[in-house]
Amino acid sequence: MTSAPPIIIAASAVDAFVEQFGLAWGKFLAQVIIFLIVYTVLKKYAFGPILGMLEQRRQRIADGESKLEKIAKDLADAEKNAQALIDKANSEADRLVKDAGESAKSLAERKSQEAVHEAAQIMARAREAAQLEHEQLLSQLKREFGRMVSDATSRVTGKVLNADDQNRINQEAAAQVSL
Repeated sequence: MTSAPPIIIAASAVDAFVEQFGLAWGKFLAQVIIFLIVYTVLKKYAFGPILGMLEQRRQRIADGESKLEKIAKDLADAEKNAQALIDKANSEADRLVKDAGESAKSLAERKSQEAVHEAAQIMARAREAAQLEHEQLLSQLKREFGRMVSDATSRVTGKVLNADDQNRINQEAAAQVSL
């Protein structure tokens, strides 16, 4: 007995498969070509623009996060500046108190009391001014942060936010930023 070469056995197995399932080579090749054409068209006109749009959204989100980091940094800088103003006002007030104390030695007791009272008022005004500026900076940063959150939310969701939505988002963002 001679055995058939492996190529002939494989060819006969393929022929049996084709015959069993009714595979028509012409139709099969036509389906492959149609699939390749549809894939190429979808890749060019559907997948490409969608991927581009997703990349733009990712970039906008990254920009929003960097702006948020910048706002946080600006807030920290504003707090440093407010603390520097308070320190400067305190040192100025201390200097004024010291000067008032030295002049009080040469003046009568009534004059010394007036100088101490004036120094206390200056310190109170300086603290009030520093606190007011601090509160104004925080308020301004909260409003800007709320506006940026509203803008980012409307961009990400693609929805135009009404006044109630914007106010609610601004309040939530301000509450989260509050120290």
